[in-house]
Amino acid sequence: MGEIVRLQKYIAMSGTASRRAAEKMIDEGRVSVNGAVVTEQGVKVEIGNDRVEVDGVLVKAVDKKIYIALNKPEGYVTTVKDQFDRPTVMDLVQREIHTRIFPVGRLDYETEGLLLMTNDGDWANKVTHPRFESSKRYYAVLKGVLTIPELNRIRRGVVIDGKKTSPAECEILEIDMGMTLVELTIHEGRNRQVRKMFEAVGHEVKKLRRENVGIVELGNLPQGRFRYLTASEIEYFNRK
Repeated sequence: MGEIVRLQKYIAMSGTASRRAAEKMIDEGRVSVNGAVVTEQGVKVEIGNDRVEVDGVLVKAVDKKIYIALNKPEGYVTTVKDQFDRPTVMDLVQREIHTRIFPVGRLDYETEGLLLMTNDGDWANKVTHPRFESSKRYYAVLKGVLTIPELNRIRRGVVIDGKKTSPAECEILEIDMGMTLVELTIHEGRNRQVRKMFEAVGHEVKKLRRENVGIVELGNLPQGRFRYLTASEIEYFNRK
């Protein structure tokens, strides 16, 4: 007899979604157990015996958890599958990792740098949820010369998509040939946030790279390659 767990935990163990997101899927009637749609919370299933499907696709609970750091190149979509058949981050890992994993948060198509990936839905939620405030450091090349008043606006927070960003750490590293290199650390993860922040003060981001998430650093990881996280890196987010 296999382990008996709640349905939302089973879905999280499969790497499909976090428990919270799995509960929403159940409420929406997107989950079935042994061919019957389940819309009530609290249903239990047996690992290795019951058949669980999400949106008609079979999902299987996986006991072995995988946590990796990928150096994402520019020109890859941060998704499991792209509707326009563009290269995805999955193309960079699937030859070596045969367990289903997914990106933790997003880096947009033009952005490169550190991207975490896992099959642990609950852990991914801790990394990305706003209340955990995981710091993220970026290097950005801006078009034009960033002035001190503009720099201070970034530090205090600017309004993007109708909402003010939280205070940020920002330093000018270099100004050359009409371009400004800056280092920026934020504690949020809104859609295209860094690009929108600098657009709000009149500067287009020409190049953007993420260097860290929490204590996980990109370091000298080659572009397009990945490494497994250390036990301390994994536990850092579990403690939050």
